[in-house]
Amino acid sequence: MSGRRVPPALSLLALLLAPGGAPPHLPAGAGPGPCDPPVPGQPAPSRDLYCIELFPTDPAGPAHGTAALDWVPGPFAVSVTPDGTQRYAVSFDLAQLPPPPPGPRPGYVAWAAPPSLQPELRLGTVRNGRTTLGPVALDRFLLFVSAEPDTLAAERRGPLLLRGESAGNRLRPPDLFQFALGAAGGGGAPDGHAHHGGPDSLGWTGVPMPPGLTMLPAEMALRPGTPAWLPDDDPSAPAARPAAPIRLRPGDTLDLVAAPVRRQLAGRWCTMFAFNGQTPGPLLQVERGAEIVVRFTNRLPLPSTIHWHGIRLDPRFDGVPGLAQAPVEPGATFAYRVRFPDAGLFWYHPHVREDIQQDLGLYGNIFVRQADSAPWGPAHREEFLMLDDLLVGPGGPVPWGRDTPTHAAMGRFGNLFLVNGEPAWHRRVRPGERVRLYLTNAANARTFNLSFLPGVPLRLLAADLGSYAEPVAVDHVVLAPAERYVVEARFDRPGRYALVNRVRALDHVFGRFFSRTDTLGMVEVRGPRAPRLPALPGTAGLAAAREQARFLERLREAEERTLELRVQFTGLPFVAERLMRLDSIYFMPVEWAGTMPGMNWSTSGRQARWILRDPATGRENHAIGWRFRRGTLLRLRLVGARDVLHAMQHPIHLHGQRFLVLAVGGVPNPHPVWKDTVLVPAGGTVELLVDLGNPGPWMLHCHIAEHLGAGMMTTIDVEEE
Repeated sequence: MSGRRVPPALSLLALLLAPGGAPPHLPAGAGPGPCDPPVPGQPAPSRDLYCIELFPTDPAGPAHGTAALDWVPGPFAVSVTPDGTQRYAVSFDLAQLPPPPPGPRPGYVAWAAPPSLQPELRLGTVRNGRTTLGPVALDRFLLFVSAEPDTLAAERRGPLLLRGESAGNRLRPPDLFQFALGAAGGGGAPDGHAHHGGPDSLGWTGVPMPPGLTMLPAEMALRPGTPAWLPDDDPSAPAARPAAPIRLRPGDTLDLVAAPVRRQLAGRWCTMFAFNGQTPGPLLQVERGAEIVVRFTNRLPLPSTIHWHGIRLDPRFDGVPGLAQAPVEPGATFAYRVRFPDAGLFWYHPHVREDIQQDLGLYGNIFVRQADSAPWGPAHREEFLMLDDLLVGPGGPVPWGRDTPTHAAMGRFGNLFLVNGEPAWHRRVRPGERVRLYLTNAANARTFNLSFLPGVPLRLLAADLGSYAEPVAVDHVVLAPAERYVVEARFDRPGRYALVNRVRALDHVFGRFFSRTDTLGMVEVRGPRAPRLPALPGTAGLAAAREQARFLERLREAEERTLELRVQFTGLPFVAERLMRLDSIYFMPVEWAGTMPGMNWSTSGRQARWILRDPATGRENHAIGWRFRRGTLLRLRLVGARDVLHAMQHPIHLHGQRFLVLAVGGVPNPHPVWKDTVLVPAGGTVELLVDLGNPGPWMLHCHIAEHLGAGMMTTIDVEEE
């Protein structure tokens, strides 16, 4: 940034991140870390998952210490490598280390190693007191501190003083359990699906199982305790069409119809849902400040609404049944009046049984343009990509629960990946093209870890409803359900570049991590080289930094609240309850794949109650009853409870407002941006600064559709001054 004035928000962030330099109430110490002593009223990341006790060896004498597995600061609330391996910064806090052996540069060195002890990775030098090193990118690992005669040596030679192991090391194959109950593996059939014969009395036939995994026979026999539901087969329904852009001007009226369509999926024609016959729904393009009317007609067999996700609109038109409006019954029409006060990438979807209606294809993008035609500078092309996954078996989509959601434990992970409704997205570009990708995660439960293979450098320009103060260079994008990112990719060399989702999944039965790579689409780069674009700077970043600074400067006046994210299970079958108890020995920060298919599928919204809890009052979900005056700043701490039967990540969405992420796991965020959805890791903490500038009653909920359907929601009332 040589020769440029530092934007005000960046100046404030420099202050926030400077050790000891932040004034009281600013998030330089945004909250206790996992190994810090608890602070009354302050949430902390799970000590059990993210704090390693370091035990002394004989030569160490009274030495002792801890190693905190901290968030690696970045643009996403979880830090992983492009292949999906979790990354941690390691903060060592050591005391009473004995004198090191004599040598040219005596001292202490920290090391990390997988359970095999090979290779042994040198992290760096440590001392009595606190030292932060890393990052470490291993699924499970051991940490060592040695006393070395030469702290610059690449290999460990001195005596070990302290050692400890990560929580993932607790995972072991449950041999006795396997011996008692047996196992069934390989997907149960050559096509990777577990088959169970004809449908049972409730209409269930089985659930697909990821190839190569194992389920217990008792798990394979589980069934949801609710009748199965699929849309009636309608051969007369029109074939779904690709999304088409619609440019709307202030005062325009748009007719939007939700109705059945026919789609070909996995070689079979199936009845799905669509807006205006398009999958996804039409791409709506408007200018910031515009107001339009949307006449919604429901031709579905189910009641429905439209929620305008991320838009700070009049609460009467937010689409929440029982709060903003009554559900729109089949055959009825409702007129929404939608105003767009913010530029950014938004989307629309139902807010009635999202686990069914959204999964069947009812969603579409909204792009609100700045008056400035190039807020991020020029690009050769723009591509809007809505990412999804669908759970299909041999006969088509796996049914949903008629009266309550299935998959209420982990959410409904699909096995067919879709980009803009299609399983094989493809684009052809010229070498040197700068392509702007507008990414939206419309999946029920899956968090994506996206990148291109071979690698393509990426730049994050914006997220949800705001621009970054400066573009952020990344090599992958973590995209939780309902999150959006604007990403720029430059394809310099000819060739084929696969858009992939690369993750590390957990085999819960055998306690092993394994890699999953799924190809979502392909970019083919060929032809004459694209013309060079002028190096014109974008205008959005500086404006965003100035606006963020206005709110950060008011941080000391913010009201403070905490929400815990919890779950209760009742009436689980014996095998499901036993599997969950065995599984609770360790929770990944993010469940990247649906690797407990039978147990998850059979758990309904009657057996799982997902909870938002105010620890100050003990009230839960809609009983919380928070009220604030318009214009209040809210410092909201979200805590993923670890002491539950199944801890998970939660993409938390707040309707009608916007927020900045201040810190993750007590570590300040160097890349604030206006958002409406944030991913809270299992056992982790996230701290937000919420701008409560839009009056009305607003929902706050988990955007895993099955968690919402199992109760994980509350209402925040913002009252006029």
